[in-house]
Amino acid sequence: MEKFISVIIPNYQGGTTIARCLEAVFASSYQNFEVIVVDDCSGDNSVEVIKTFPCKLVPLDSHAGAAQARNIGAAHSRGDTLFFTDADCLLQENTLALVNQALSSEDPDTVIGGSYTRIPFDNSFFSLFQSVFVNYSETREADHPDYIATHAMAINAESFRNSGGFSETFLPIIEDVDFSHRLREQGHRLLMNPDIQVQHIFNFSLYRSLSNAIRKSMYWTMYSINYGDVFVDSGTASTGLKTNVAAWFSIVLFLLVYLLTGYSVFLLLVSLLLAINLFVNRGLLAAFYRTRGFRFALIATAYYLLIYPVAVGAGALAGLARHFVGESALGEST
Repeated sequence: MEKFISVIIPNYQGGTTIARCLEAVFASSYQNFEVIVVDDCSGDNSVEVIKTFPCKLVPLDSHAGAAQARNIGAAHSRGDTLFFTDADCLLQENTLALVNQALSSEDPDTVIGGSYTRIPFDNSFFSLFQSVFVNYSETREADHPDYIATHAMAINAESFRNSGGFSETFLPIIEDVDFSHRLREQGHRLLMNPDIQVQHIFNFSLYRSLSNAIRKSMYWTMYSINYGDVFVDSGTASTGLKTNVAAWFSIVLFLLVYLLTGYSVFLLLVSLLLAINLFVNRGLLAAFYRTRGFRFALIATAYYLLIYPVAVGAGALAGLARHFVGESALGEST
């Protein structure tokens, strides 16, 4: 039986991507759906673009944040299934068909997620790195993921209403992680379906890649301290990434001590840490190779091991600082 799916898209200043997003939705091979776009008081041409598509537009009078926009979209929906995605994500032709198929074989308390395609819309190095990183991180524990991301989240509409929806007094990002944890505490099952994919428009440069890593790491650290799962292996906040950051800072420390003392034991420790880090992250490094071969894997591995952990570590330190000076991760205004 085909489910009537409500595709809910929050939009804020998405004038450069929302047209492609909606074109992709309406190119779906699955026909039993509606589209609700909640414009979060954009100042660009988003509303004019959205009005050219046969979707339900819900314009907000003031900027409220993605969580509230999603809740409002759900309140305006008619579907028995809600599918959340973002204004810079492109559904694949079979995305909604796979959502229908996956939910039809599960009970209403199961929440199903998808991830990014490994190849992003904009095929630059930093965008490709990020898309492979997210895809691998989110799909490696498909049967028991720690969270379901809102770039591809499918949930029974009644279950969503009964859950209370997304927290509207939360951090500017990762509200989907908080929502997933609350759903699991309420007895819902989280399930990742790697075949359900959306293609993301990153437009990442080196600067945007590193600033994104700093921002997400900062807020994730603040949330994790409050939630008590700092060391949990959680999607993109994986044990592999945490090991990578810890290894980078430890290796730098040991190299400095070696330069100061000349004791070769510290070089042995550096070699040991590097070997451990490579082993723990071997799955991601293999994903780099499977995506674009040896050359891309070599460059992506160097970026991941040598540069990326600096940004993630800086974000984590910023999150610790903000937490301990009294800013609560829960309840911070957006």
